[in-house]
Amino acid sequence: MNKIRKNKLGKAGFTLSLIALLVGWIPYVGTIGGGVLWILGITFSIIGMLRSPRNLALAGLIISLVTVAVYVAVFVIAGTALVGYGLFNY
Repeated sequence: MNKIRKNKLGKAGFTLSLIALLVGWIPYVGTIGGGVLWILGITFSIIGMLRSPRNLALAGLIISLVTVAVYVAVFVIAGTALVGYGLFNY
């Protein structure tokens, strides 16, 4: 009888990354909670990539990296806009 292999860390990493992506846009709650969930999600996804099957771990890793790229882009654009409007004159 073949035993179905499960990757619980990969599944947890995917779930946490997805929740971090959704919660991260809520003001105040998302900033702290989304950051903590993102760190846990990317950690579990990386560990899950070392096990088989890797499907959900890879999806969680991609979601985490895309989420970080979007957050960085949003903050860079917002910071550039604030400096451009002269709100931060040093």
